[in-house]
This record gives sequence, C-alpha cells and structure tokens, in this order.
Amino acid sequence: MADDLKMGIPSVFAGGSVLFVVMGLWAPFLARAFTRFGARRVMIGGTIVAALGFLLLASCRGPLGYFAGWVTLGTAGSATLTTAAYIMLNELAGSNAKRAIGALMLLTGLASSIFWPIASLLAKAFGWQTTCEIYAAMLMLISLPLYVFGLPAKTTPPNQNLRGIADARVNEPTHKSTFYLIAAAITLNAFVTFGFSAIFIELLKAVGLPGAQAVAFGSALGVIQVGARAVDFLGGGKWDGISTGIFAGIALPVAMILLIVSNGSHSAVAIFVVLYGLGSGALAVARATIPLVFYDKAEYASAASRIALPLNVISAASPPLFIALLTRFGNGVLLEVAILCSGTALVLLLLLTRRRPALDNTAPAA
Repeated sequence: MADDLKMGIPSVFAGGSVLFVVMGLWAPFLARAFTRFGARRVMIGGTIVAALGFLLLASCRGPLGYFAGWVTLGTAGSATLTTAAYIMLNELAGSNAKRAIGALMLLTGLASSIFWPIASLLAKAFGWQTTCEIYAAMLMLISLPLYVFGLPAKTTPPNQNLRGIADARVNEPTHKSTFYLIAAAITLNAFVTFGFSAIFIELLKAVGLPGAQAVAFGSALGVIQVGARAVDFLGGGKWDGISTGIFAGIALPVAMILLIVSNGSHSAVAIFVVLYGLGSGALAVARATIPLVFYDKAEYASAASRIALPLNVISAASPPLFIALLTRFGNGVLLEVAILCSGTALVLLLLLTRRRPALDNTAPAA
C-alpha cells in the first residue's frame, strides 16, 4: 500500500489510529440514534457506510483518498463494531446480555487468527485494492442481509422499555459519579492492554528473550486470552462484570511486577504471559459488561456510547506512547507506568463494588 500510494509506512499505519479516533468522536452522537431507533437499524446503516469506506480505500490514489477511506470506516465502525454489537445483544438478551456478550467475544477473539491469513492470501492473489472491494462485497452480501433478515424485524428501542425514560433524558447516563468511575477504570485498563498489544513481542525482547522465543511466547497470548473469555462465559451466571474486572485488575499488575523482578527468567516470562493473557482476556469482557451491572437498556446504550469516546481515543494513543516509553526509557519505566495505571483502575473497581445495586442490575446505582 505504501509503495502504491507513495506514502511512508508510518503514515499507512496511521490509518488505524484515524479509525479509532473517528469511532470515538462519533460514539456520543450515535447514542441518541441507538436509544431512539434501536441497534439493528443503526447497524444496517453502518454496514452500508463501511462498504463505502472499503470502496474509497480501493479507489484511492494518494493520502487524501486513503485517509478519507479510514474516516468513513471509523464512522461506520462506531455504528457496527463492538459497542453497537453489545447494545444489540443487550436489547435482545436483556438480563442474559452478559452471557451473550461473552459468547460473542469467544468468536471475535479468533477473528484476527482467521482473517489476517485470509487477507494476506487475498492481497497476494489479487492485490490490496481488490481485497478491499471483496470486503465491501462481503459486507453488502453477507453482513447486511444477516442484519436485515437474520435479526428480529422489530427490536424494542431501549427508550421504550418499562422504565419509560423520557427521550429528552435518555442520552444522559444517570448517577454521574458512578459513570465517571466506570469510564475511568475501563479507560485506564484499555490504555495498558491496547498499548501492550502493539509492543508485546518487543517488550519480551527487551526483557531478554531471543526474537524467536519472543514470537513463540507472544503467539500463545491470543489463545490464553480466548481461554479467559471461555472461563468467564462458562461461569457468566455466577459473577458480574465488576468481579471479572477485579480479577483482571489483580492479575495485570502482579504479572508486571513479576516481570520487573525476574531479570528475564524464562519461567517468570512464561508466568507473566499466562497471567497477563488471563487478565487482558478477562478485561475485554469486563469492558462490555461492567455497565450492565448499573444500567438498564436505555441507560446502557447511552453509557456504552459515551465510554466509547475515551476508549477509542486511548486505543489510538497508547501504542505510540508505549513504544516511545520502551525505546527511550526502557522496559522498567514502561512497566512501572503500566502498573500505576492498572493499580489505579483496580482501586476504582473496588470503589464500584460499594455501589452495586442491591437487588438486580436494573436498580439505580447509589
């Protein structure tokens, strides 16, 4: 892509950062659409926009068209990707939404393992432009019909639930202090996990592993993360999102402290990979399910959309910040910053335990 578009490699990879930032900026504005029309209609519109985004990428001839494609995909992503899917599952599954989200995450955890090789094969066989056109066709011929015909024709828009929240207020998550605690805890942990996801193999090299071993250890991470999601899914009825988040919040700093004091021991690195994989895999579930503890359908749609703004911005910012810390100050400083963020998030989650609704997850937060 860089050669064809006469762009530098960093500029090409900046497209992904643009995607995350645009997704985050759109999220609060889409909150009203989710609560008024329901997730199904929003996702149908977003799928059409996503296909347009891939066609823009396929037809671009330089930076302007390239980044226009990513802006379009970011707009679509806010309407179709994780936040939208979780809102949809909350509408459909109600009190069983946590288990439904866990099941979805088991599948999406394998997405890169399946589609990265497919994308590579398509690009080698047809070129990256045709690959983008194939993705646009898949969206229109597979995803769009599934949303139109595979989902219930009429999902109840969340602002029509039994609590009868007025449309004028439905976009404002109630219990603001609780919302801020949730958003801060989720964002701090996302800062760590998204940052590590970009530099994980480089971090293992920095603590003393040879390149081949770092890749081998890093390759196991995805399997461990999916395993953590599976455990949470199987026990989903026994604990809520806060409990999942606290487990993960303990596992992450413990893993990083072990890496600091281990002096590159292979056994310690292996334990670090296992603990970090379990914690980061559980956090992926917690990010989606913690708001379910405090908010009903209408409030969940609004809260999830608003949390998506800092979450996506931090997803775009953390990888370059982490690689800068690693290259300029070393793995020790990087791990200390990550421990500080994870530890602060854990404290916030512990504060949230005191605000759990006493009866059910539709009761007001304290």
